[in-house]
Amino acid sequence: MNALILAAGYATRLYPLTLNKAKPLLEVGGKPMIEWLFDNLGSIPGIQTAYIVTNDKFAGDFQKWATAYQDRRASAKGQSNASAARTSDIKIINDGSKSDDDKLGAIGDINLVLTRENLINDDLLVIAGDNLFQQPLSEFVTAATRSRATVAVHDVGNLEAMKKYGTVTVDKNGVITNFEEKPEKPKSTLAAVALYYYSRELLPLFTTYLAAGNNPDQPGLFLQWLYTRKSVSTFEIKGRWLDIGSKETLENADKVFSGRSD
Repeated sequence: MNALILAAGYATRLYPLTLNKAKPLLEVGGKPMIEWLFDNLGSIPGIQTAYIVTNDKFAGDFQKWATAYQDRRASAKGQSNASAARTSDIKIINDGSKSDDDKLGAIGDINLVLTRENLINDDLLVIAGDNLFQQPLSEFVTAATRSRATVAVHDVGNLEAMKKYGTVTVDKNGVITNFEEKPEKPKSTLAAVALYYYSRELLPLFTTYLAAGNNPDQPGLFLQWLYTRKSVSTFEIKGRWLDIGSKETLENADKVFSGRSD
């Protein structure tokens, strides 16, 4: 299995904080939020390579972070020469985008990495780089790999709030029966989280989706298209899930991961 971290957006809603720094590199609880994500990825056995797809503006910054992170990890394990041997663990993919106007969109980025890196022979874990989880990601993967496609869900508990999320309804087995991205009239309080598992046999469908002229932007739109064609399972996140989309959610995440109660 490979992991793909989506980090090619420009996060204009967080300007000026993200004018010269990618959102996943903003600090939360004393370190970049992407570092919390990679620490959590470490709980998953069998990850071959973790790809970070980003834009031309921030590719160099992610490479600097990845090199430093791997060096620290190797040093912590007492392997003084391990950093060079482990640089393939994290690979930065520059999608060539230079602004919010020419971005490929999340689905476009996923397909770019799949084709450029020839990843269709291995299962894929996809995670948005601005999502943080206190629950071990290994729990999601253990459950997800029993199906061909699985998405994490979280009960928001508020129908009005659901208008800004992908809304899911499921059957008694947790299989999606309805999915709608940011609906006007939500049918449930179960939100799709930007944490997905796709088995290798489904990965060619990203090309199929895009070739049909579908919207390449939010990753949930592919799920909305997929569930009517293939069975998609769900895994409910019970621990805290933080989707960093505003200054308020960024401040809240910093408080949570700093262990502050104020």
